[in-house]
Amino acid sequence: MKVLVTGGAGFIGSHIVDVLVEKGYETVVIDNLSTGNKAFLPPEVTFYEVDISSDSIDNIFKKELPDMVIHQAAQVDVSKSIKQPSVDALSNIMGTILILETCKKYKVKKFIYASSCSVYGETGDVSIQELFPIKPISFYGMSKYTPEVYIKLFNEQFGLPYTILRYANVYGPRQTPKGEGGVVSIFFEKLMNQEPFVIFGDGHQTRDFVYVKDVAEANVLALQKGKNETINIGTNTKTSINELYSLFGKVSSSLPTPHYSPSRSGDILYSRLDNRKAFELLGWKPITTLEQGLVQTYNYFFS
Repeated sequence: MKVLVTGGAGFIGSHIVDVLVEKGYETVVIDNLSTGNKAFLPPEVTFYEVDISSDSIDNIFKKELPDMVIHQAAQVDVSKSIKQPSVDALSNIMGTILILETCKKYKVKKFIYASSCSVYGETGDVSIQELFPIKPISFYGMSKYTPEVYIKLFNEQFGLPYTILRYANVYGPRQTPKGEGGVVSIFFEKLMNQEPFVIFGDGHQTRDFVYVKDVAEANVLALQKGKNETINIGTNTKTSINELYSLFGKVSSSLPTPHYSPSRSGDILYSRLDNRKAFELLGWKPITTLEQGLVQTYNYFFS
C-alpha cells in the first residue's frame, strides 16, 4: 500500500513517515521545506520538494497514484495567523481543498487530516470532547476547522473516506520553536542559549502536551480505523506553563530564570483533550509521559 504524506519532512510528518516505513508502507512525501528538513527522511522514501498549492501536485498524484493521503502540510504559527490571516487561509484552507480535489480525481481511498485543539477555543478548565462547540479565537483555529467542513462535504458529495485528528499540543524531537505547540521547543532553544524563559501571562494557563511519536502512531492507525470520524489526539492531562518550567528543572541543572510577558492575542487559557474516542475507535492511547518525553527531547537537542 502506498501512502502520500504532505508536509512529510516536517516535525510531525517526518515521525509519521518513520512509522510508515517501519511498518512496510511504500511512502511518498511532498514538502516545500519551508519548515521541514529533507534530512529527517529515510532514504527509501520518494520525495518531492513542492508546495501543496503548486500545479505540479496533479502530476505527482498521476505518477504515484497513492492509496491514501495523510495531510500534515500547514501554516502552524498562531501569531502569524493573527498578523497575516490571508496567508494563513491560503495555506490551510485553499491548500487543503486543492489536495482534496486531487484525491478525488485520482480515487484516493482515504484522507487523514491533521486538525487542532484550537478549533474549540475557550472551553474552561474541562476535558474537551469532540462534540463540544466549535468557537476558535484565532484565525489559525478557524483555518484548521474550515477544512474539516470541506472534508465532510467531499465525503458526502464524492464518497472520499476520511479521518480527522484534532491534535493537542504536540512536542518532541525535530520541533522548531515556531508553531501552535512550540513552547517546549522554545524553552529548549532558550536553554541551549542560556537565555531567560519567556512565559506569556501568569503561567497558570494549561496545555495538553502529547509526544510526537505517539501522534505518529495515531495517524498510522487511522489508515485502517476511524472511518469518517473526528477524533481527539491528546493525553487528557493538563499541565500549566509554570509546571512545564518546573519539569525542565528535572532534565537540566542549569535552568534560566523565567521572564513573564503580557498574554498574546489568540492564545487559549485552558486546553485538555478527552481521548476516550481515540482509544475506542483507533485502539490508541499515549504511552509517553511528559517527563519521559522531555528527557527524550532533551537528548535530541543536546546530543
